[in-house]
Amino acid sequence: MAVETRVLDEDCRTISGWGRTAPTLARVHRPRGHAEAVEAVLAPGRRGLVARGLGRACGDAAQNAGGTVLDMTGFDRILAVDTAAGLVVCEAGVTLHRLMEALLPFGWFLPVVPGTRYMTVGGAIGADVHGGNHPVSGSFGRHVTALELLTADGRIRTVPPGTPLFDATTGGLGLTGVILSATLRLLPVETSLMRVDTERVPDLDALMTRLGDGDGDPRYRYSAARIDLLARGAATGRAVLTRGDHVPYDALPRRHRARREPLDFRPGRLPAPPPHVPGGLLGRTSVGFLNALWYRAAPRAATGRLQSLPAFFHPLDGVPHRNRIHGPGGFVRYRFVVPYGQEDALRRIVRRIADRGLPCFPAVLRRLGAGGPGPLSFPLPGWSLALGLPLGPPGLGRFLDALDEEVAGAGGRVDLAEDSRVRPEALAAMYPRLDEFRALRAALDPRSALTSDLARRLGL
Repeated sequence: MAVETRVLDEDCRTISGWGRTAPTLARVHRPRGHAEAVEAVLAPGRRGLVARGLGRACGDAAQNAGGTVLDMTGFDRILAVDTAAGLVVCEAGVTLHRLMEALLPFGWFLPVVPGTRYMTVGGAIGADVHGGNHPVSGSFGRHVTALELLTADGRIRTVPPGTPLFDATTGGLGLTGVILSATLRLLPVETSLMRVDTERVPDLDALMTRLGDGDGDPRYRYSAARIDLLARGAATGRAVLTRGDHVPYDALPRRHRARREPLDFRPGRLPAPPPHVPGGLLGRTSVGFLNALWYRAAPRAATGRLQSLPAFFHPLDGVPHRNRIHGPGGFVRYRFVVPYGQEDALRRIVRRIADRGLPCFPAVLRRLGAGGPGPLSFPLPGWSLALGLPLGPPGLGRFLDALDEEVAGAGGRVDLAEDSRVRPEALAAMYPRLDEFRALRAALDPRSALTSDLARRLGL
């Protein structure tokens, strides 16, 4: 399920992020082992090099116009599993999907699960991804106990947590080195089912209250709300709130089939969208209909429902190439966080989006806990809203620039791993440790051998 690329000749391809915006031309090299990776890093060419996994970042973090892109999907071996301690050592190109398949039979699960399981371990570390359990478990980098990192000088270093290089790499978007392998700490589970509570919430204020009520509740390791950003008036911010946790074996109903195969993992598949989806398919009218249908079809309140892991975490992963549904122009992923205490800023942003009538699909609100130590790691304690917008509405760029100012003014930030359009002058306010990251990069890679379209655009 990698992002489609159009081959121009043997070595050059046009590459885009998952959002399919701003494609650029690069030489693509797929190393077959450490020696070839080292060779590529030591001779990156005039435009440098960036590592790439499955290309699920929506923006330009894994693009490198006129330079080299190092395709790391060949580094796909699970090297060791300690089923007693709950540790796995794997190469950076292993996908989260494959880890789930391999580890669930032993009663272990990933400690942090982002919005797709079709992501590589290297990509998850480079973006320091988070999930619905962030207040409980933090982001992905918190559960990495060691990194094997190829730096710009050709050295392969074992990097432990708590060091400046480790911190800069988690969330560092591939700019500190090429991740070759990692050791991950896992979460024990007894079944592959989730116990889920679902409820309709009538407006944004009620939603924030309900999400806050779940903090510290042992029933809810995971929480997220699908929010209708086209609803207005008294219904502004209405949402379907979903919360849950892993089901212990003893809590399964007596006659449930999972008692025979408690750790079964069989994700379903749906037909792919056609190769050419017309523009405007997800316009204001159709998204408004889908949002209303989603809201009304949800139960007013339902507790204790059992769901499979794929249905709970990744319902859209069953649709191959689902990034086509926004039409030929692609889409922009806009994910931001504003700190607790800045709820008025969140209300203003939600109202502005609703008043503008932007067809956001999907849109998800979460609470985040303490941020990680990485200077470019996205999470901070606050409210995170993620939404997808088709590229094309008039004035969309100016509107999002204005939202950037609102987010930064509230002490928040935009997620760079999903970004394709933030202006560099907005960056320092969002990431106050930016100079620290730049200084480490300058000392580690004075030639800027490791670079990307995003790095050049933002001056990283």
